[in-house]
Amino acid sequence: MKTLRYLLLLLPAIMLCQEKYDAELARSLGGNENGMKKYVLAILKTGPNVTATDEEKKTLFAGHMANIQKLAADGKMAVAGPFGKNELGYRGIFILNCETVAQAEAMAQADPAVKAGIFTCEYIPWYGTAALMATPGLHEKIVKPKP
Repeated sequence: MKTLRYLLLLLPAIMLCQEKYDAELARSLGGNENGMKKYVLAILKTGPNVTATDEEKKTLFAGHMANIQKLAADGKMAVAGPFGKNELGYRGIFILNCETVAQAEAMAQADPAVKAGIFTCEYIPWYGTAALMATPGLHEKIVKPKP
């Protein structure tokens, strides 16, 4: 009787643990059967160009943001964002949807601020959840439109 009572108490927990694997979603996000995929992290650091004027920087940063939006729209970038002030000279991160550092370098070199030396990049191969590839679409849904 105690065993039956114990099993009845566990039933809700067992029901919650049922398999929820969605093979189609995993495939659409580029994930394997473990829901993982290869990426390359590009850590943006302060670059050697310290002579750019404020107007040049404004133009380069506008191009930088446009490049981020294009990479995300093309499915080549999962996440991007700036770091807070730090002593390492780290400015931000790109999590790029690619398998090799060479591919990541090509993507980063298309960024006007990287090309101009405002930023340099360090590249690190990374294996993480394929769910990150859903981030750009979700992000669009939480950004309030500008009037």
